[in-house]
Amino acid sequence: MNKHGEKARRLFRQGFSCSQAVIGAYAEDLGLDAEMMLKLSSSFGGGMGRLREVCGTVSAMFMIAGLLKGYSDPTNPELKKAHYTLIQDLASKFRAKNDSIICRELLHLLATEKISPIPTPRTEEYYKERPCAKFVVDACDIIDAELLSAIKA
Repeated sequence: MNKHGEKARRLFRQGFSCSQAVIGAYAEDLGLDAEMMLKLSSSFGGGMGRLREVCGTVSAMFMIAGLLKGYSDPTNPELKKAHYTLIQDLASKFRAKNDSIICRELLHLLATEKISPIPTPRTEEYYKERPCAKFVVDACDIIDAELLSAIKA
């Protein structure tokens, strides 16, 4: 496991959401304020506020990709296309490892399950049952493989 994956797993085990764990693992390397990045990513845990939509680790990958290789010129469709191509590639790599990028599918939850904003208590049983620690590491592996050169540049 790489250093970012280890840090992300540690942050997740401390109680941060999956999205916060991934963002937090890179904040220092990106030269960003860790608290600000944790706050920014706090909405994306649990598949976006426990809606169980796009996995928070995937959202964090996309945020990091935007920070490193995003575009800011709305008049340049080629930059936008290149960025969306990157995002789709990152999603494809995560999907190849885990069969989905959707939180409810990754957790094998029924689409009819009631959505609750109440976080599940973080107990040892929680960590044994939830595969989320693996997902934060997988996201970091993909970031390191696909985007690390941009961090080091």
